[in-house]
Amino acid sequence: MEDSDSEKKMEKENLGPRMDPPLGEPEGSLGWVLPNTAMKKKVLLMGKSGSGKTSMRSIIFANYIARDTRRLGATILDRIHSLQINSSLSTYSLVDSVGNTKTFDVEHSHVRFLGNLVLNLWDCGGQDTFMENYFTSQRDNIFRNVEVLIYVFDVESRELEKDMHYYQSCLEAILQNSPDAKIFCLVHKMDLVQEDQRDLIFKEREEDLRRLSRPLECSCFRTSIWDETLYKAWSSIVYQLIPNVQQLEMNLRNFAEIIEADEVLLFERATFLVISHYQCKEQRDAHRFEKISNIIKQFKLSCSKLAASFQSMEVRNSNFAAFIDIFTSNTYVMVVMSDPSIPSAATLINIRNARKHFEKLERVDGPKQCLLMR
Repeated sequence: MEDSDSEKKMEKENLGPRMDPPLGEPEGSLGWVLPNTAMKKKVLLMGKSGSGKTSMRSIIFANYIARDTRRLGATILDRIHSLQINSSLSTYSLVDSVGNTKTFDVEHSHVRFLGNLVLNLWDCGGQDTFMENYFTSQRDNIFRNVEVLIYVFDVESRELEKDMHYYQSCLEAILQNSPDAKIFCLVHKMDLVQEDQRDLIFKEREEDLRRLSRPLECSCFRTSIWDETLYKAWSSIVYQLIPNVQQLEMNLRNFAEIIEADEVLLFERATFLVISHYQCKEQRDAHRFEKISNIIKQFKLSCSKLAASFQSMEVRNSNFAAFIDIFTSNTYVMVVMSDPSIPSAATLINIRNARKHFEKLERVDGPKQCLLMR
C-alpha cells in the first residue's frame, strides 16, 4: 500500500521539467515551442534491451530517483491503453517479468539546456528486431546529423558478442552518415560487479571498445544508477555539446579570482549536471562534483514533494563555507570559500552582481564578453 500511494503521489506532483511529449503526439510536441534560434543537437542513446538506457535517462532528465525507476514501465503502460501507434517512430515502454523496462522503437525528447541549446535525445529501443531495422530501413533517418552517440553496455550481459556486433554496426552507420560525431560508451550496472573486480573488468572492456571503435575514438565510463558515476559520465557528455564552454570557463575563472574563492562550480539548473568549474586550490576528492550533484538533486526532489522549491543553501564549518544559489535562468552556482575574514553577505552580493553578465554568456548568439579583473 505504501508503494502504491508513493507512486500516485510522485505522478501527481509532476516533479521537474517536462521532458517527453505525450505519447501519440508528433515529435516536438512538448508543451512549449522551440524558437527558430534554438541550436538543436541530436543525441543517440543506444544499447541492447535491458541495458538500463531508459532508467538512466529518467534519473538525469526526468527527476527520478534510482529506486523509482523500477516503476517506470507501469506508469507508461497506463498511458498507452488508448494509444493508436501509426508512425514507425512512435514509442511505448513495458516491463518484463524480471522488472527491466523495455523501450520499443525510438522515443524522442527535447531537453532545453543553457538558453538556446536543445538536446534532441533519441532513446532507441534495444530489441533485436528494432536494432536490425536501425541498420537497414531506418539507417539514414537514425544516424544522420548525429552530434553524439551514447552506447550503453550491460556489464553482466550474457550476449557480449552480440552487443559488440551491434555496437560495430552503429559505428559503421555513424562513420557513413555522421563521421564527426562524438562516441561515448557507458559500461553500466557496475554495482552488480564485486568491488575488488570492478577496475579490472572495466579496463578490459575499455580496451576492447577502443580497439573496436577504430578509426573513430570513443570515451568510456563505468556507470551505475546507485552512485555518482552516472552524473560524472553525463556531465562529461553534455560538456562536449556546450558551444561556448571555453569562454564560460574563462569567465568563471575570472569570477573566482575576483571574489577570492577556492572553487566555483556551475550546474545546469534542471539536471544539476556540472557544466563548468574552476578551482584555485587542490581538492582531495576527485568525485566531489558528481556527489554534490546527486545530493542536491535528491534534496530538490524532497523539497518538491513538500510543495516547496529549492533556491539556495549555505554550509559552513571551521574550515570553509560553501554557497549554492540560483545563478542564471538555466544554472545554479556553487562558491567555496576558506577565508574566514570574508563575510557571507559579501559573497552573496558578488554572486548577485555576476548574474547579469553570465546570463549574456549563455546566449549562443549573444555578444562575446569577458569578466575583467580590476
